[in-house]
This record gives sequence, structure tokens and C-alpha cells, in this order.
Amino acid sequence: MLQLHHFAVEHHHGRIGDPELRPYGNGLALWFEIDDFDAAVRRVEALNAEIALAPHRNPPEGPGGPAHREIWLRDPDGYLVVLASPDGESPWPDPRFA
Repeated sequence: MLQLHHFAVEHHHGRIGDPELRPYGNGLALWFEIDDFDAAVRRVEALNAEIALAPHRNPPEGPGGPAHREIWLRDPDGYLVVLASPDGESPWPDPRFA
């Protein structure tokens, strides 16, 4: 389970973060595996979302690793959000990045 709370909202347990400390999300990356990576990239572009790292393969070259594609974004509060294709979806060499 993942819960994200707005800094300005009180909860029964009190505020989770200190709104005086910035940057929000320092050291935090939220990763989401998605089925249709290309469609997600098109939506990101259509929304003019802030791209922290353009679409790329992980690892950049060679076999091993998750062998998937990723795009890294910033949400409106500055949190890092990573959208990733399923592991193994991007074999090496990947003709999309040749």
C-alpha cells in the first residue's frame, strides 16, 4: 500500500511531512510498471509534463538488468515519477533505440 498525503491537510495521525522542508520528495522515486509505454509517452507529451529523463532503455546498452524502457517525470509538487514498460520488454539490441 502506498499513501500520499497533501502537506497542507491534517489527518487523524497529524501531518506526515513538514511543509517548511523542501524539496518535497527528495530521494523518493515512485515507479509504475505500465502495459503500453508508447501510449503513456504520447500522453506525457500531450500534457506538456515536466520530463526529468527522456524515454530510454534500462540498462542503456547490453544485456541484463530489467531490459525495459523508462521515462522519468516530475509531478506538480516535484516528486519523481517513473513510468516503465514490463521487465524484458526491451531486448538488446533494441531497434527502437538503434
